[in-house]
Amino acid sequence: MNALTYTAAIHSGRVQLVNLRQKSLSVARLRVLFVAVAFAALAVAAVLRIGYLGLTGSARATTSFEEALLPPRGEITDRNGEPLARAFPAFALWYNPEALGADNPLVKSPQQVAKELAAIFPDIDETQLADRLAKGKAGYLRRRVLPEEANKVQAIGELALELPQETDRHYPQGSMGAHVLGYVGADGHGRVGMEAVLDKQLLDPATRGQSTPLSIDVRVQGALEDELTRGMRATNAIGSAGIILDVDTGEVLALASLPEFDPNHIDQAGVANMFNRVTNQVYELGSTFKPLTVAAAIDAGTITDFGRRYSARPFPIGGFTIKDSHPLGDSLNTPEMLIHSSNVVTAHMVEELGANRLKKTMADLGMNARPEIELPARGFPLWASGDWPLLRGMTVGYGHGIAVTPLHLASAYATMVNGGIYRPATMHKVAPGKAAKGRRVFKASTSARMNQLLRMIAVYGTGRNANAPGFRVGGKTGSAEKPGAGGYRKTTLVSTFAAAFPMDRPRYVVIVMMDEPKGTIASSFQRTAAYTAAPVVGRLVPRIGPILGVAPDSSRDVDLTDLAPLVPKGKGE
Repeated sequence: MNALTYTAAIHSGRVQLVNLRQKSLSVARLRVLFVAVAFAALAVAAVLRIGYLGLTGSARATTSFEEALLPPRGEITDRNGEPLARAFPAFALWYNPEALGADNPLVKSPQQVAKELAAIFPDIDETQLADRLAKGKAGYLRRRVLPEEANKVQAIGELALELPQETDRHYPQGSMGAHVLGYVGADGHGRVGMEAVLDKQLLDPATRGQSTPLSIDVRVQGALEDELTRGMRATNAIGSAGIILDVDTGEVLALASLPEFDPNHIDQAGVANMFNRVTNQVYELGSTFKPLTVAAAIDAGTITDFGRRYSARPFPIGGFTIKDSHPLGDSLNTPEMLIHSSNVVTAHMVEELGANRLKKTMADLGMNARPEIELPARGFPLWASGDWPLLRGMTVGYGHGIAVTPLHLASAYATMVNGGIYRPATMHKVAPGKAAKGRRVFKASTSARMNQLLRMIAVYGTGRNANAPGFRVGGKTGSAEKPGAGGYRKTTLVSTFAAAFPMDRPRYVVIVMMDEPKGTIASSFQRTAAYTAAPVVGRLVPRIGPILGVAPDSSRDVDLTDLAPLVPKGKGE
């Protein structure tokens, strides 16, 4: 090989090496570009996804691991953080007939297994259980099995009796506040009360780790239920109801309907007692309406002189005679009418006011619609539409011819005593300064006058059994016959006391209702509200007053000096 040929070969080799290096460099650059493009695409996709979730609100608030750590349903508390409903780990008793094979599901006989289970759970129907075991149908035999009960079931030695651990809804206060709370069904969803109202919120992963406070106070709730039970038993009433309402915010501090049910154990008797007498049952609430009628007349200017006398003699109108339960003399003034609870004088007041003006006031108080509250069971009042004839207005004026719930009455009394502003009732805790604006129904001056008159009734009239010393209670009794086939039933009453305290600065309304009380030794053989419902309020207010920041003070009271001369020191009806 000559020098020229050798030099050409070297040059050719270098050219090939350069070309190879260029190709390798090009491939590397393409790979880097591909990776960069891939990362850019991922970044764009991530940005677009984030933007989509931000616009649609579809982002998951927690990872599945975090969700697993949350209770399956959020906690409900009272206004002070006391637990009312919470998730609780529990066992269930499940029958699995295939555990040992479908041919021989049990080692012992169905009758023997049923007998041993009945010894652990005395409320089980042993015969029905034995029949179910013999049929070999899988399913729950019992929910809410305690750990000690689960140990006894295991000791029976039947593999077909399984004990899966589940998360159950537990109500640590038992039956207290049952009609407020409701319960959770087998499908995991709320029923009846605030469990139903808050169902979506309590199941939401974004909020179920938080507790939801209600407006009620368990201490006040317990006192209300205790006194209602005592009053109900003392008078052999078939039921009772009560509500305590903050007059400035509409918050329900306590609400009870008796007989109650236990949300921890829903049985047939419990289902029968789920009807809420406070929000869902409508009644003719009798003479508790008379102060509302007087307030409407004062507001309209048809009552200006409390000393003016009205005829108290029975009088016929429209084929009907309006009269009182017993003679009250020839005439009465406004304070005397409320003290003695005269239907006749109330009718004369409505005659001057006008039936339709009274109707407008009642509508402004919400009497023409379902009561305003979050609870799902709300009764529609019996309300006459169209123009009211005079007789209709007169009977409504003293609490007949219209049927409403105790909650309607509570909201109306709160309006009457708080300065005249109607606000809807609420089961939610209201933050300071966040109360609903409401609407004006009565003038502030009318409200101030009514506070005097309500206090006067408790001092001199039918409300004296509610006059708890130092708490300046005011209120009005109402005893109405229940309607039945062919007219009113003379032997059955709904007895109600509508109260507020302290009347020098009203803060709370208390409604107590007894359904069909009987005359007993405890009630001096009387069935009327003065002897059945009013004493419950008289015992209840001293129990709840200090809890709610109202201490007894005998040095303070409502000024009644201008009314006292108009009221003989006699006994009210």
